[in-house]
Amino acid sequence: MRILILDTYYPAFQEHFYRKYPEAAQKRYAEQKTALFAECFGTADFYSTNLKKFGHDAEELIVNNEILQKQWAKEHGVFYKKAYFSNIPKIRNYFASDWQEKILEAQIQEFKPDVLYCQSLSMPNAGFLGRMKKHIKLIVGQVASPVVFDKKALGAFDLITTSFPHFVERFRKIGIASEYFKIGFEPRVLDKLAPPQKKYNTVFVGGISKRHAESIDAFEYLSRNTGIDFWGYGSNELPPDSPIREKHHGEAWGIEMYDILHNAKISVNRHIDAAENFANNMRLYESTGVGTMLITDHKDNLHELFEVGKEVETYRTKEELLEKIQHYLTHEEEREKIAQAGQQRTLKDHTYEIRMKELAVILEKYL
Repeated sequence: MRILILDTYYPAFQEHFYRKYPEAAQKRYAEQKTALFAECFGTADFYSTNLKKFGHDAEELIVNNEILQKQWAKEHGVFYKKAYFSNIPKIRNYFASDWQEKILEAQIQEFKPDVLYCQSLSMPNAGFLGRMKKHIKLIVGQVASPVVFDKKALGAFDLITTSFPHFVERFRKIGIASEYFKIGFEPRVLDKLAPPQKKYNTVFVGGISKRHAESIDAFEYLSRNTGIDFWGYGSNELPPDSPIREKHHGEAWGIEMYDILHNAKISVNRHIDAAENFANNMRLYESTGVGTMLITDHKDNLHELFEVGKEVETYRTKEELLEKIQHYLTHEEEREKIAQAGQQRTLKDHTYEIRMKELAVILEKYL
């Protein structure tokens, strides 16, 4: 199969990358993309690298990276409209640049994929995907976040994969094929990490905002009662007197995030509301994958992913979470035993090589 993976990166990470490597913006397309993937943000090149192991031709595109995409256009002689009046809200949409769709369409025409795999359900938009349908055998969307189950909005997708087990039937009920597909861990990340110093007792790396009200209550409780450090986006939305603020160290992306997890004794996880009673998120695999003990919120299907009490620990209340943090910080041997078992499980059952083997089977079923 020829599989073209369309990814989108958080604008904040893109800004961070080009600040960190200002010279990258002047590099050729292939060099820029290699440097971006080396940061291990999101799924980086984890899909394509592992799909190739099974004989498939695969490539990722970062469709919302304007610097990178325009460099590709420059190298391939692709022209697009420039934006005008961008500082005038009432008319700027009429004079917006079409760089994103023009360049992506040219990339699709060049690669000629059998499968277009979209890591976002909203980018590219439904209109663009509808126009591409005649050129592509299978258009697939992926989702692990809240979504409106609307056939009209999602009808361009032939299939939607999701790490939310409960979403599968909901998509099928509106007439869209769907399959359960779990997230994973890329072992190559470990090659980029120095031996851990375990300088942090307990960490949470992830978003903190008004959308995570219940989590904020628990994290403020932890901040008052134990040593916990936070990284991620959204801290500016916290109340000025939130105790999280003094323990929040800003954003951490890609390999920097992995390094923080790697150097923590305990990683705390919580799921977004859309997960309902199901475990699914990336922190499950990122934390265990780097060999750090994970304490995660209880979910009904967690036992299908990890053995609770042996490979990970769980909590149902903020009081139970605090109790378990305090216990495992003072019982190093128990903590390390769980951390090692969790890492072994992830490296055995939850790598992206395994996931891509599973994905190939799913895609072939629908082609």
